[in-house]
Amino acid sequence: MTPALVLAAHGTRSAAGEETLAALAETVRRAHPGRRVELSYLEISSPLLSEVLPAVRGPVVVVPLLLAGGYHVHIDLPNVIAECRPDAVVAGWLGPHRLLTTALARKLARAGLRSTDAVVLGAAGSSDPAALADVRAAAHRLAVRLARPVTAAFASAGSPSLPEAMERLGSTPAARIAIASYVLAPGFFHDRLVASGADLVTAPLGADQDVAALIWHRYEEALRARRVTGETAPPLRQARVL
Repeated sequence: MTPALVLAAHGTRSAAGEETLAALAETVRRAHPGRRVELSYLEISSPLLSEVLPAVRGPVVVVPLLLAGGYHVHIDLPNVIAECRPDAVVAGWLGPHRLLTTALARKLARAGLRSTDAVVLGAAGSSDPAALADVRAAAHRLAVRLARPVTAAFASAGSPSLPEAMERLGSTPAARIAIASYVLAPGFFHDRLVASGADLVTAPLGADQDVAALIWHRYEEALRARRVTGETAPPLRQARVL
């Protein structure tokens, strides 16, 4: 039996955010018609991962809809898996990855990025240094793609904060500041990016074809790791970065 794919998002109080994540799940389904794909949430939104996992019969792969590691990856998700489906295979979180870089660069171009703009990769942030390092690695990849510096900045925990990055870049000769939104859906953190005072803020990554392709890549990667190691549920760790 082909394992079902269960997407585990954080959860949001934004109706637009839930609609965007549902659209992403549908984009993932269309990429592989006939495979079972379920969207779930770790908290706040419905259905919860703890409700979805027991209802899925047969093998299952859980792909976290999270762009970096952190508390939700290392604490919340393993707790739900251990309680509800210890047989589940758990994939790595999404970023950093070249497909995300492609999606970010495309959104910047569509939003009207100019050659003279200073670029910020705006992320939620985390108290986990490894999660912040993931975001900085994503910013480096985007800098290479755009052939210009890209500053990683954080809307909550993490340094530099978004206001700090805006103040620093505001003192440079750059004509404008453009923020590449390193979030999947509208909600609290994207609202902070929009309110930052930047001249340009891209839409969230959303139901992007490259994001959907990356989700399936993480799914297949997790299954390959299971076959190689022989483990039923491999420990959560960063999947290979490509």
